[in-house]
Amino acid sequence: MTSTSSEKVFSKYQIFIIVILSFIHFTVILDFMVIAPLGAMLLEIMDLSPAQFGWVVSAYAFSAGISGLLAAGFADRYDRKKFLLFFYSGFILGTFLCGVATNFVFLLIARIVTGIFGGVIASIAMAIVTDIFPLQMRGRVMGFIQMSFAVSQVAGIPFGIYLANAYGWHAPFFFIVALCLVAGATIVRWMEPIDAHLRIQNEHNAFNHLKNTIRQRQYQKAFVTTAMLSIGGFLLMPFSSAFSVNNLGISQHDLPLVFMFTGLSVIIVLPAVGRINDIIGAMKTFTAGTLLAAVMILIYTNLSVTPFWTVVLVNVILFAGIMSRMIPAMATMTAVPELADRGAFMSINSSLQQIAGGIASVFAGFVVVQTVEGPLQNYDLLGYYCVVLMMICIFLMRNVQKIVEEKHKAKQTETPIH
Repeated sequence: MTSTSSEKVFSKYQIFIIVILSFIHFTVILDFMVIAPLGAMLLEIMDLSPAQFGWVVSAYAFSAGISGLLAAGFADRYDRKKFLLFFYSGFILGTFLCGVATNFVFLLIARIVTGIFGGVIASIAMAIVTDIFPLQMRGRVMGFIQMSFAVSQVAGIPFGIYLANAYGWHAPFFFIVALCLVAGATIVRWMEPIDAHLRIQNEHNAFNHLKNTIRQRQYQKAFVTTAMLSIGGFLLMPFSSAFSVNNLGISQHDLPLVFMFTGLSVIIVLPAVGRINDIIGAMKTFTAGTLLAAVMILIYTNLSVTPFWTVVLVNVILFAGIMSRMIPAMATMTAVPELADRGAFMSINSSLQQIAGGIASVFAGFVVVQTVEGPLQNYDLLGYYCVVLMMICIFLMRNVQKIVEEKHKAKQTETPIH
């Protein structure tokens, strides 16, 4: 870290932007993640099969990935405040529809609507950060915004499950809608228009730019790696709560505590992994994290009825491994694109993450089988598939790392590669 970044001080308005974007990111992540912990309830109340629940989870990911890709070419053609409000309003509508859903088809459509609008919000937030904050500040800004993931684990998801246990599975979605309405009103009232980019628009075709970005071979290697990382990382998630309740013997009321303690560990692990990444390098950190996560996945997916604190400990170590993979992987990906292609590359990369996650969820739904007695079968198979994909990703990440190293060597940059 340079001294320049530490000397930069946020203005009051910049602090407001950080807070509101972090809060928006929190609501979107919470909506995306809360569906999995509700899995045990939905499988029983709506009489869903594991395959149907897999489609419910993946519907958001597929629609978010497709809409994010289609909207990328138009993101620079509107005032970002209005663009954000449009998609956030659609996201609120989709979340409300989830709360009033009464059957599988209704819920599936509601998740599609939510994904169509929610999938674009993260990329709009990234553009706002780029517009408002100088380069020397963006690392800290993104760190604050990304912490909303951990907050959703610590507070949002446990509270959402508490609401579901107390008032029914619909309640978490109404809770998210209420939070979103507050955030939306705050944006309308206090966020200033963000339209400076409209005065310097060039005339190149947005679709051609996306097409040319996709065609670059070096970028394709990065895209394949991102897709494989996302598939492997998402395989276990859709049925994690159902596995905890039906196979590990964790009660529905204790489930929020598992997420809370896991989230607390993420808050501690995130800065530690970042520091380790800077000391030993991205590839070593990624490999070590992969090996740790693989071992813990094999242990976790083969557990039967297990004491509560053992489940918590296994989850904490597992997430430490996962974070040790994702942080160096994403840091390396940001160094792949040229400046002129950065927006398109990031949009495509984000969409691929969503779509790959959807594919993983559908696949998991076909593999997992719920017995008449309740426990899930074949969850251990998902663990084996996940470990194989993780091992493949080590070799894929090495190729991406070579691309980054060759690019920086050719340019004789003085910026260290992490």
